[in-house]
Amino acid sequence: MPLARSLARFQLGEGSDGAGLIGAATAAGDGDYLAAARLFVAEEQDHARLLGRLLAVAGRPTVAAHWSDSVFRLLRRRAGVSRELMVLMVAEVCALRYYRAVRDGAADPLAREVAARVLADEEQHVPFHVQRLRVDLAARPAAVRAGLAAAWWMLFLPAAAAVAADHGAALRLLDVRPTRFLADAIALFRPVVAAVLGPAAGRPGGA
Repeated sequence: MPLARSLARFQLGEGSDGAGLIGAATAAGDGDYLAAARLFVAEEQDHARLLGRLLAVAGRPTVAAHWSDSVFRLLRRRAGVSRELMVLMVAEVCALRYYRAVRDGAADPLAREVAARVLADEEQHVPFHVQRLRVDLAARPAAVRAGLAAAWWMLFLPAAAAVAADHGAALRLLDVRPTRFLADAIALFRPVVAAVLGPAAGRPGGA
């Protein structure tokens, strides 16, 4: 079943132990942020638990590995907080559109309920990460921020296109064309980049 296979891949990604982010937050020496990062990781792991139970109820297996998860883990390996979050935000924004599609389009009411619960959390995770990235990057010169924005888009676009293609069969079952998914994900990512790295982000009090 395409949707079960698709959910299993997302379940794998949600189940990360968060060691990279926790390690980076520890190295940054910010106790408050470290505590918040631990809560974020715990919520992601709870998503994996919920998705795992959903798959079990449907009699479908989880997966132990997938190339997309391996790529994201490699990109975040031994990174500081900012790079960890910039890579993580690519996955988080794609997840926003994906779980919305499951919530709105799945035939199974339990799948819709689980997706709605996960989506509600993800909608809080994105502004949480945006806030931290603004703190870390707002003081960078405008030219540096512009370069980071371009690099971020260069990471996001192929990643989002890969998600759209890899989950295309499931998205079609949910009545979302892969091209529509990609366009919507781009629309979600654009204000994230602007909030973190746009001209206003470099000014005190900028929105």
